[in-house]
Amino acid sequence: MLSVKNELLAALAGELETLSPGAGAKAAFESPKVAAHGDFACTAAMQLAKPLKLNPRALGEQLKAALEATPAFTRWVDAIEIAGPGFLNIRVKPAAKQEIVREVLGAGERFGYRPAHGRQVLVEFVSANPTGPLHVGHGRQAALGDAICNLFATQGWKVHREFYYNDAGVQIDTLTKSTQLRAKGFKPGDDCWPTDSDNPLAKNFYNGDYIADIAEAFKAKATVKADDREFTANGDVEDYDNIRQFAVAYLRNEQDKDLQAFNLQFDEYYLESSLYTSGRVEATVNKLVANGKTYEQDGALWLKSTDYGDDKDRVMRKQDGTYTYFVPDVAYHIAKWERGFTKVVNIQGTDHHGTIARVRAGLQAADVGIPKGYPDYVLHTMVRVVKGGEEVKISKRAGSYVTLRDLIEWTSKDAVRFFLLSRKPDTEYTFDVDLAVAQNNDNPVYYVQYAHARICSVLRAWQEAGGGDVTSLKDVQLSALEGPQAQALMLQLAKYPEMLTAAAEGEAPHDVTFYLRDLAASYHSYYDAERILVDDEAVKKARLALVAATAQVLHNGLAVLGVSAPARM
Repeated sequence: MLSVKNELLAALAGELETLSPGAGAKAAFESPKVAAHGDFACTAAMQLAKPLKLNPRALGEQLKAALEATPAFTRWVDAIEIAGPGFLNIRVKPAAKQEIVREVLGAGERFGYRPAHGRQVLVEFVSANPTGPLHVGHGRQAALGDAICNLFATQGWKVHREFYYNDAGVQIDTLTKSTQLRAKGFKPGDDCWPTDSDNPLAKNFYNGDYIADIAEAFKAKATVKADDREFTANGDVEDYDNIRQFAVAYLRNEQDKDLQAFNLQFDEYYLESSLYTSGRVEATVNKLVANGKTYEQDGALWLKSTDYGDDKDRVMRKQDGTYTYFVPDVAYHIAKWERGFTKVVNIQGTDHHGTIARVRAGLQAADVGIPKGYPDYVLHTMVRVVKGGEEVKISKRAGSYVTLRDLIEWTSKDAVRFFLLSRKPDTEYTFDVDLAVAQNNDNPVYYVQYAHARICSVLRAWQEAGGGDVTSLKDVQLSALEGPQAQALMLQLAKYPEMLTAAAEGEAPHDVTFYLRDLAASYHSYYDAERILVDDEAVKKARLALVAATAQVLHNGLAVLGVSAPARM
């Protein structure tokens, strides 16, 4: 079907070029709003009518006649109909739709992929502070980031997954103080534990059980190993720096476990602290000062960010000499650019919206060749969790929020990924734990996975009866696939590559979840309409080829989401 469509597009481009030089480059088909109107629609006659000073319907008739005379349209098209002021509705022959089955089975797991083009993209996501377990918001970000990376990979990009560790600043100091108090035997609620009234940082003190676990491990002189470090505690509760290093390593190890439970891996973990130790932050500030993009006021150093569209100038260096949090972000993105990543996508929560303008302003003010609009951002809302009809807000382990691991343990990795990807990132989402474990058609991930398992069951039954290898189906005769449900299923399969391209361009993995639900529905309708394992050998093999192709596309789409395609359920 894809090769057929390309043939038809080439023929359309040739005829449009004849009508109006330059128009051939804009040749395109659309999907009719009503399926009964045809398989493809073309609006070229209406678009060209005005510049050519012709009646659009008359031009449509002229284009119709010209297309019908081309070899491609003669071979693959049943009929072209004129509708309204000049729409061309095109109905292809069953043989054209049947070609998609061969294309899917021939390409296998690479179906829908475009050739590598040599460009690379860096996607930064999760990037959690090493101060506690990953929460469900991090889970949404992890699912989004991984799926967007997979989408880019289908379109020929070389993808680099990066996790930015915020291992410097106030939050690390708060983690250390919380752990030290626990190590000394104190706990939240004790007289010595800070309260909002006597410590401005108290509201950020970490009260979850995991802090007690860190403290106990520290006193036991435990050794912890994270992705890039190994650290052994000395057990001295007065050694603040040793507690800090141990607590960070411990939580990085914990977050590694969270990510492993989510089947997620990164190519690089980039440390915020390295931006200071390498001198990148200082060099960035000096560059901005040298470029005349800063000024001193009230004992602070300010960036002239309003010169670049920000609503107000921003403090870079505070009166106490410390830098505000967007300054290392600017240094970090200059480093991304210098590492050769001309395309960068950051997946972050909507609470980071205010930082976009100031980071981009800093990058423009640095004047190092970075284009406007760099980097791209995908912002997501937080997740509300409902269990037993009631909202769940607190995890005993974390002390103040539901963790990603909680959600995986209550449901499954597959359910968490699929559910968190099933809405646009910037829309509010309620994760229904009970729905996620339900084994019925209301559960979208179950519905899609069941379609795949159902097909595998049919293929197994055929093989166990001596049917042969599934790979042999790519060469069978497909002319028996003429029923309306079979035709609809093949058209749905043909939409997959273009859906992937659009989802990658829009950084919209929710499009994949919608597509998979539609494909599963088309398969279930087909299965209910036509028995597959019939006595007629030619018909049986044609139908087996169609469902095998459907299983392949379901598998491929689920893989983009990081969700398994079970053969049995």
